[in-house]
Amino acid sequence: MMIGVAVVVLTVVGSALAQKDTDEGPTAVISFIVLKDDSGKPVRNAAVIMHEVNAQGKQGRGDLELKTDPEGKTNFDDLPYGTVRVQVLAHGFQTYGEDFVINKPKVELTIKLKRPQGQYSVYEEHPNESNAPPKDAPPPASDAKKPN
Repeated sequence: MMIGVAVVVLTVVGSALAQKDTDEGPTAVISFIVLKDDSGKPVRNAAVIMHEVNAQGKQGRGDLELKTDPEGKTNFDDLPYGTVRVQVLAHGFQTYGEDFVINKPKVELTIKLKRPQGQYSVYEEHPNESNAPPKDAPPPASDAKKPN
């Protein structure tokens, strides 16, 4: 008798959990193409990481990682509607990150990755800056000698 009750309880719980997955709401098919910003050529083997974002803007614990194919493409077929944070990582490129609102059944995103930029140093000359004084300019008044 107890075994029969346990089987019925497990069947009801199992079907309730299965029903929960289908009642979560609409889902979308999301497609990515990852390209080099400077040439427009595809980036192969880039990691596309998606995190759910809640209404307060907090990133969820779970994430999903996809890899791009040789044409720079990847996709996911069952993404719930809502906000998703997308990060793209690829060797030799700046990390990309942006939040997207998923609210239609098919979403196609093109992401262009940039090469790393040089670091700014105060120890280097920057002649093209608009506020840089000319080389032959007199020192500012604050640097002039003050009388004792």
